[in-house]
Amino acid sequence: MTTELIVGDDGLARPVWAATDPMMREYYDSEWGMPVRDEHGLFERLSLEAFQSGLSWAIVLRKRPGFRAAFAGFDPDAVAAFDESDVERLLLDHGIIRNRAKIVATIGNARATIALREEGGLPELVWGFQPAEPLRPERLADIPSSSAESVALAKELKRRGFRFVGPTTAFALMEATGIVDTHLVGSHRRGSSGVWPADV
Repeated sequence: MTTELIVGDDGLARPVWAATDPMMREYYDSEWGMPVRDEHGLFERLSLEAFQSGLSWAIVLRKRPGFRAAFAGFDPDAVAAFDESDVERLLLDHGIIRNRAKIVATIGNARATIALREEGGLPELVWGFQPAEPLRPERLADIPSSSAESVALAKELKRRGFRFVGPTTAFALMEATGIVDTHLVGSHRRGSSGVWPADV
């Protein structure tokens, strides 16, 4: 087994980033990489990945309850109705990451999500970029920060009016929602999503 996996007191192997912090461990064990195929769930993940840009994911995860409260539970219809007064309110909210450009982008992305409903919706678009072959990372260094599919997804999202959705953010979204499996070979989560088998 790679030295980049740590066997916990429960006998399960996890990557270093998910092995010590209880919050990150719980997120890794129960949520990260599991399929998200509904509009609401994907809009939340897309929004949080955009806020994470340039920051640690742990910071975003700790603030997720605050984000959910501030952004109406990430209901696209509710967020799409936000106006400048909501932007000013959010800029004063210590429960979230107070970045005007990202806040404005999230509101715009909610509107873009609604517009997509006429053409199959956000889940159909995002899952349409699932790669044909799985990754088999044995070390963290084997995991790319983007892929041909994430480049194409980012380009299509931008064409549809989404912002803060570059190739790296798109790849992180794909990892978080099970579209790609970047669990290290040997991890107890490898292949657990049901999207990709563990032995490939």
